[in-house]
Amino acid sequence: MSAPVNLTAEIVQLHAEITRLETGFYENVNSFFLCSMALIIFFMQCGFAYLEAGAVRSKNTTNILIKNLLDSCICIIGYWAIGWALAYGESGDGVNLFFGHSQFFLSGFSDYPRFFFQYVFSATAATIVSGAVAERCEFITYVTYCTVISTFIYPILTHWGWSENGWMAQGITSGIIDTKYDDFAGSGVVHLCGGSISFLAAWFMGPRIGKFPEDEDDESDEILGHSVPFTALGGFILMFGFLAFNGGSVASISHAGDGHTVALAMVNTIMSGSFAALTYLGVHYYQHGKWTLLLTINACLSGMVAACAGCNKMEPWGCIWVGTGAGLLYLACSKLMIRLKIDDPLDAFAVHAGGGFWGLMSSSIISRGGLAYALVGSIAGEENSGDRLTQAFAQLGWQMICALAIVVWSVSFIFPFFWILKKVGKLRVSEEVEINGLDVFKHGEMAYPLRAYGHGWHDFERANKVQAFSSKITVGEGRNTRIMKIHPEMSIEQLASVYDRSGNIIPMPKKSRTLFTNPAERKLSQMVYDENKM
Repeated sequence: MSAPVNLTAEIVQLHAEITRLETGFYENVNSFFLCSMALIIFFMQCGFAYLEAGAVRSKNTTNILIKNLLDSCICIIGYWAIGWALAYGESGDGVNLFFGHSQFFLSGFSDYPRFFFQYVFSATAATIVSGAVAERCEFITYVTYCTVISTFIYPILTHWGWSENGWMAQGITSGIIDTKYDDFAGSGVVHLCGGSISFLAAWFMGPRIGKFPEDEDDESDEILGHSVPFTALGGFILMFGFLAFNGGSVASISHAGDGHTVALAMVNTIMSGSFAALTYLGVHYYQHGKWTLLLTINACLSGMVAACAGCNKMEPWGCIWVGTGAGLLYLACSKLMIRLKIDDPLDAFAVHAGGGFWGLMSSSIISRGGLAYALVGSIAGEENSGDRLTQAFAQLGWQMICALAIVVWSVSFIFPFFWILKKVGKLRVSEEVEINGLDVFKHGEMAYPLRAYGHGWHDFERANKVQAFSSKITVGEGRNTRIMKIHPEMSIEQLASVYDRSGNIIPMPKKSRTLFTNPAERKLSQMVYDENKM
């Protein structure tokens, strides 16, 4: 006779096993969600690369591309070694208000999905600045600010705002007032930080040669990027990435309502960008009579930046406020930079600082429970409307304080590095290198080597037996015999010389043009040029 089965014990054991499987399943689902979103955000580096490469002249394309490549490489090392510990490492009660100081080199830490997600945010903050100093920044300067931002500036800001122990996250609690830093996906700690440093970097660096005339009576020559399609492609990639940037900030997908919040964040992000783009496009057409593509892309990105702060809890109609305001503020900041004669080739300050600041303010105005709701409740005479209005104004004031803290911290920490580099002459490239382009001098690699174009067969023509016999250079046999042309077609290098494509925006003496990389090419092109003039 078999022993009686203890059903109670088996049920308890079964329940424990189900709980274990459920916990493991949810953990894997959330990890996969975070890694998937992080991979899309990582792809934004490609978007930044295309956007910036298309917006600069062809002679600086390689320089821009290697900087965007190194963003990812430098940031991961700095954030792994020090950044994560400053951002989320545990520490003492007093110090923990300002920064953490444990888990350096990820010691004793194993939540790698969370680390990877935060790393791609750090890389985004660092790469913003490269657009503001494009075409004239020394390579050592780039390496310096990229390291400092990803290792110190951004991690400490995230501790202030996103760690539960940070002083901005804790806020102020007094009576009916309970304020906390409200920035869901980084309008402040990512974009306002990067945009503020962009302003300082562009100011320190000075404008590109020819951007602003020395004589106020002269008109400035417009410095155009070399590829509108590249810029547009980069803009589309960034728009795609922003959906994951904001939607992925939910950080989980296994709890009830997570999917709804992810979708809401994505919808609000694309709608805010759309309202910003259309607003700017309409204003620009009214002022200039042109439907601009490049600036509309920037305005769209500015609207998406502004959506970062409150995209998880504002209704879609609020995107009208967020997007329209971001588009107009982008326009104002862009014009301000020109008025101040600060050269920002990619409008990094206007897009990220302008959009980031507007997003921080909008999250406490138009989001659920914000100032707009409190004002409507007060007008309608709802119960406790006065207390809600007080709380809303207090929250808006706290957001302003936090925005000021972000700007002051970012600018003050990076300032000494720029000052020292300028004093030792390592901040900006020489005038000769800037005029002739950074690609060849700094990297030895042209993005578009002229000698690589063409199939080469234009220099040969069909020949009969007599011509083939008398010719010194022949290709092929029989009916396919070809000889060197007496008057070969002009090469691209020669054509460039004829049309005087020096690649510069200011007139230059003939002796200082460096279209070609060796004297033989220059001499040959000059000979063809002289023949065509005769």
